[in-house]
Formats: sequence, structure tokens, C-alpha cells
Amino acid sequence: MAKGKNKKQVLGIIANTTKKEVFSVVSNLVEILQKNNFDFLLSDDIQVYKKLLSKDIKDSKFADENILCRKSDVIISIGGDGTMLASAFHAYQYDKPVFGVNLGKLGFLVDANIDQLAIFIEELKSKKYTIDERMVIEGICIGHKVEKLYAINDIVFDKGGWPKMIDLTITVDGEYVTTFAADGLIAATPTGSTGYSISAGGPIVSPKTDVITLSPVSPHSLSMRPLVLPSSQEIIVRVDSLHKEVNINCDGQRVFTFAPPLEIKIRKSKRPLKLIHTSFSSYFETLRNKLLWGIDLRRNQ
Repeated sequence: MAKGKNKKQVLGIIANTTKKEVFSVVSNLVEILQKNNFDFLLSDDIQVYKKLLSKDIKDSKFADENILCRKSDVIISIGGDGTMLASAFHAYQYDKPVFGVNLGKLGFLVDANIDQLAIFIEELKSKKYTIDERMVIEGICIGHKVEKLYAINDIVFDKGGWPKMIDLTITVDGEYVTTFAADGLIAATPTGSTGYSISAGGPIVSPKTDVITLSPVSPHSLSMRPLVLPSSQEIIVRVDSLHKEVNINCDGQRVFTFAPPLEIKIRKSKRPLKLIHTSFSSYFETLRNKLLWGIDLRRNQ
């Protein structure tokens, strides 16, 4: 990370290279950064398509995402929510703030559109922005020698390729809560409450709220409803299945396969994710505009 008054601030750029328009956006962003005396690094997957960039960029300006995040002051993610989640996971490992630029369909997590890039760089330069801290949850697989799982949106327990339901047992702070049959379970952060969780009937939770929600996926019970818990509590989910394996996925990005029975301890991570928030929008404005929350079509408002 750049230090000292005489050193340029370094912006790391991670982009979704499957989108054709991304290369013109990256080229435009690099030009804006150079005009405003910022340094930059590009993720090495962009280097594969270097010829599609309108600017000639040195090979030294490309790096893999771990090196990029370590050396950058701010990470800019260009794509949709999936790209943002992938970028944020890397940035989180190095405690770097992330800013999202939307090239996707919904773009709920991202803060700006491509036509707002110049304004964002100006706000970054003049420090007219805030940093929002978002909860991250971690999962510890009991009895399995695997690395700790991390999720910005959600940890999802899924039946995998098994056509039948799986049995899920929940305990909270050592107290038995319930056992139920379902296709799966979503343990979501407030940030993730508007992702997969909302599709499964989970509540919309303000990102300023310090809770974890548990939302069953297609439970075989009319009485089984989402549960909202304080993030200070320790949640253990046990999965039983007649199938040979069950899937655990984090943010829809990282998928892990385990043989049942499986127990995972879920809790709030000690360190939050840092998201850069500008003047472009507010949380409730995003809810109205992108999820049409609270919009009464009868009144056209």
C-alpha cells in the first residue's frame, strides 16, 4: 500500500472479463486515474485481453488478485454483484476497502454506474466518501481439517445432487432449537439478506443491524420460518443426508463438498468488510430502485 505524502495512491482494478464492454470501461478508468495523479494495478486476467484495451499498459501494471490487493490502497470492482463479491473476498483478506462499478443486471452491492466513474475519482481524490463496515461471517467445519470458511453474503447448506431433502439441526449457544427437512438452509449477513435469502422468503435486514438470519430453503413444513439471531451467538448447523455428499457454498462463489453427517459452527468474524460509499445513492434508495421495494404500482410511486 502506498505510504507517505509524496507517493501516489494505488487503485487496484478487478474486472469481469466476460463482459465485452469492460475493456473500454477499464481503458477509460485508467485514463481518468492518470489525469488525477493516481497509480493503478490491473488483475492479471485482464492482461490476457490486453490488446482489447485502448491504452498501452506495461506488463508491470498487471498482478494476480492477491498481490494486487496487498499493494493497493483501494480496490475497484467492475462487473456485477458476483464480481463484487469475488473482489470483496480478496480485498477482505488484506483489509482493503472496495468500491463497485455496475456492468451487470441488478448491481445491488455496487455503488456506481460506469458514467459516474469520473465523479467517483474526484470524490476519492477530495476524500468526499465514507467507509461502511459490513459484517462477515465465518464457518468452522467441526471434525474436518479444512480452512475456515468466510462469507460476505451467506453460507448456504445445500442438498447437492441428491433429489430428496436433507435433515438440518440447529443449536444456538449450545441450546437445541429445531430439526427440520428441507432442500437447504441459508445463513446470511445483513448484506446478504437481499441476495439468495430474500428469494427464500428471508427478511430484508439493514446492513447497520448486527444479526445473522437463518432462512430454510423449501422446508417440508408450513410452520418453518426464517430466524433472526444476534451475531454474538454461536450457531451450529448439523446436516444429515442419505446421499454420499452435501454442498456448502459461500457467497455463491466458493463451493465445498463434504460427506454427511456434517457440523458447521457459524459466527460473526472479528473483522468487517470495508465498502466505499459515495454520494451516488443510499441503501433505501437502492432498495426502491433495484428491488422495487415499497413501490405501489397502482399509484405509480
